[in-house]
Amino acid sequence: MKRSLFALALTGLTAVAIAAEAPAGLPVTPAPAGAEVYLIAPLDGATVGREFTVRFGLKGMGVAPAGVAREHTGHHHLLVDVKELPPAGQPIPKDDRHIHFGGGQTETTLKLKPGTHTLQLELGDENHVPFEPAVVSKKITIHVK
Repeated sequence: MKRSLFALALTGLTAVAIAAEAPAGLPVTPAPAGAEVYLIAPLDGATVGREFTVRFGLKGMGVAPAGVAREHTGHHHLLVDVKELPPAGQPIPKDDRHIHFGGGQTETTLKLKPGTHTLQLELGDENHVPFEPAVVSKKITIHVK
């Protein structure tokens, strides 16, 4: 941890960024049976403009802001062009491919470069750690014109 604090002093990293570098073995929150997260829009295979709305859906759980510990709640993370899911027991990274919605948001406007992209949602607990089992949407493919 001294290394992370030293990096904080040198680079001005936020506490969230340090959390994303935390070692494995953090407590994992159990997901309720039947919990599902899904993308309402866009639909799989859709062609969209460079700027478009992404709407998140959730079944069997509630949405709460990051930092709020309430049973059976979490917050959304949008994974853009991510090949592998973040590992259990570690906070979901925060970067341009792992977008956090720690305020409890259920939609966003996204801007992507033209081409083919994948989108996937993953629900994180109050500490941005994936649930066990992971509450993850089907990965969809979109085409940005």
